[in-house]
Amino acid sequence: MNANVLMMVFFGILVGVGASFSGLGGGFLMVPLLLFLGYSAQKSVGSSFLAIVVISLSALLAHNKLANVDYKAGILLGVGGIIGAQIGARLIEHVSTANFKKIFAVILLGLAVYIFFKK
Repeated sequence: MNANVLMMVFFGILVGVGASFSGLGGGFLMVPLLLFLGYSAQKSVGSSFLAIVVISLSALLAHNKLANVDYKAGILLGVGGIIGAQIGARLIEHVSTANFKKIFAVILLGLAVYIFFKK
């Protein structure tokens, strides 16, 4: 196995734990990893979503066993997410990888500041 494959599996484990624990989905970790490995912004985001689907299904099964799922809320958020995902996928086609990195960093910093100062 080459180092990139091992790194992706290792990060997949970390993201699986983090996503299942926090509900963040893991893209905030996977996208930077894929960018670091040389993927374009568009390929990083798309590949991250495939991983998130697999991780999310596993986390859903685990949380369902613990009765921690509100299906109505999840489905309603999902319907909105379907619409937003179609818009976002088309928007990223018009953003260079360099600009995407800057936008992504600002979003992550904004989230970090919000979480840090939220009571």
